[in-house]
Amino acid sequence: MSNLHEQLIALGGVFQAAVLVDKLARTGQSNDAELGCMLGSLLVMDPKDTLEVFGGDDLNLRDGYRALVGALEREPSSLQREPLRYALSMLGLERQLAKRGDLLETIGNRLPQIQGQADHFGLTHENVIASSGALYQDTLSTLRQRIQVHGDMRFLQQASNASKIRALLLAGIRAARLWRQLGGHRWQLVFSRRKLLNELYGMMRTTP
Repeated sequence: MSNLHEQLIALGGVFQAAVLVDKLARTGQSNDAELGCMLGSLLVMDPKDTLEVFGGDDLNLRDGYRALVGALEREPSSLQREPLRYALSMLGLERQLAKRGDLLETIGNRLPQIQGQADHFGLTHENVIASSGALYQDTLSTLRQRIQVHGDMRFLQQASNASKIRALLLAGIRAARLWRQLGGHRWQLVFSRRKLLNELYGMMRTTP
């Protein structure tokens, strides 16, 4: 697996989180398998490769890949505007988080507790989601930049949906951090679009 391929898996994770946040905000609906994939990615500490972070295959990242392709192709018909805005905001927040050792320490200290809950209750249990959402609120929500989520207020005001959205944003920022660690940077999205798209097209052909 090439380094570019690994970068795109991680970036697909950012966009997958963004797509799921948008869907929850607009419809109040979430897919347990996709949600579990993203929540699980928070708890993988020593992966052998990027794919292992997302459960060993990229089946649950396919919507993220599609949103990323739409952003890179710049075709109005396939561009998912809100997911793109969320994804770019997560990339920006990750940069701010990287400068805050205190917040990184808090996240590092609390993830093992969430792992214990996940082991006991299961990844998509409300306790795991609530703890992950609270971790986002106690760390990333304190930064100057905030992610404004738009959608139907009936769903945004439900405590369980709000926790899912925060947990997904935390997972998306974890994926953004992974992307940076693999050498990803925002200039690629501008100057290497064709190269990224060619790699993504090949990845999507092997993804159902």
